[in-house]
Amino acid sequence: MNKMKNGNTPAADIVSDAEIIDRILGGEKDLYAVIVRRYNQRLYKIGMSILNDDAETEDAMQVSYIKAYENLRTFAFKSAFSTWLTKILINECLLRLKQRKKSIRVRAETTETDVDHPRGMETQTPYMKILNAELKVILEKAILNLPEKYRTVFIMREIENMNVAETKDCLAITEANVKVRLNRAKILLRNSLSGYYKNEELLHFHLSRCDRMVGLVMKQIFSL
Repeated sequence: MNKMKNGNTPAADIVSDAEIIDRILGGEKDLYAVIVRRYNQRLYKIGMSILNDDAETEDAMQVSYIKAYENLRTFAFKSAFSTWLTKILINECLLRLKQRKKSIRVRAETTETDVDHPRGMETQTPYMKILNAELKVILEKAILNLPEKYRTVFIMREIENMNVAETKDCLAITEANVKVRLNRAKILLRNSLSGYYKNEELLHFHLSRCDRMVGLVMKQIFSL
């Protein structure tokens, strides 16, 4: 039996996804909080890479966690749980992106409002406003201004340290495309910036936000 914290929650750093999922399916719903805390950072960074909108990314994360929970019994571990969960998040984000673009087209047909700039690019997100270091702001803006397909691969590979195989599986593209898109992203970011970013500090999902996400997801789970 693994060591426990507070008598009932497994230490997140020593318990595998498979064991946690087995116990959740066995009735220990509260352990899903471990999953949420474990993947908040990854889902936030990848969600932001696609949606480039702080609030919508959090909403997509909640929906993705709930969808994953509701389908845990159908997950057969044919791939890593992290890959499966990431795919759910990516699909949710792409759906929202599609709906957003459709909404923009409708507004463009009925008004003369300038909609050339994607949502989230015109003003700083709440996250950006709390960054203290000017360099971090510059780097984050540079990354978020990348075209979506390059931005997503860059964040998955360089910030989340996902390997080529997992990135390929999550995005349903070839390994060659992963490499090409990553190289293109680096070129667009310019060599003068490439040596300055710090993985753990960019697009950081702060502890207070992590706690809030856990609370929101678990409230929904216990109401199912």
